[in-house]
Amino acid sequence: MLSVGVIAWIGAVFLAAGFVKGAVGMGLPTVAMGLLAVTMPPSLVTNLWQLFTGPSFGGLCNRLWTMMAGVVLGTVAGTGLLTGTHSGVASAGLGAALVLYAILGLLKLGFTTPAHHEALVSPLVGVATGLVTGATGVFVIPAVPYLQSLRLGREDLIQALGLSFTVSTAALALGLFKAGAFASPTMQLAGSVLALAPALAGMFAGQALRQAMSVETFRTVFFAGLLMLGGYLVLEAALWSSAS
Repeated sequence: MLSVGVIAWIGAVFLAAGFVKGAVGMGLPTVAMGLLAVTMPPSLVTNLWQLFTGPSFGGLCNRLWTMMAGVVLGTVAGTGLLTGTHSGVASAGLGAALVLYAILGLLKLGFTTPAHHEALVSPLVGVATGLVTGATGVFVIPAVPYLQSLRLGREDLIQALGLSFTVSTAALALGLFKAGAFASPTMQLAGSVLALAPALAGMFAGQALRQAMSVETFRTVFFAGLLMLGGYLVLEAALWSSAS
């Protein structure tokens, strides 16, 4: 039986995580990484909401399907790394990469992927993203820099992130199930149900904030969000290392 304190903690964490995801299009699993066991269903539902409320679902699926196939293959192949002894090192490396990318973005030092290179680059980015997801449980690198390099509009970018994160969440759940990581499905389901409502409420509030932003403000908030996510991963890995 979950105590009132645990229920309140789950609600607060996922309300905040949903708000971050609604505002910048990502971050729910990372903000709630300390509650990873109950993250899957809320993450999947919020990703689906993000995916199907955008303007270009069919076009994005047609454009990015090879990347999504690579995400599935890489995630299922690399999920064992998440439960291994080197997951803390992988998370620290991912966090450092996020911090660097965010700083470059805030300084407006980006890159563009030419359209004629997408057919080759998309599946490679997908596999790499899947392997990183399998090692860390985080879906951001290199998917987010790549999708941004396609110079999508703001709402198209948010929807493309929703597509990538939906596929990554489903693939990670499959990989963890195969690895036997869901040892207490009843407790995890209870936590997931409790987490879903505040996550959706937070996401709704975050989306409203995003839609009120100018493009330039959204860009700044987007990279600031990446910077905080990266810093969180580095700090978490450092604390984990010192505790062990």
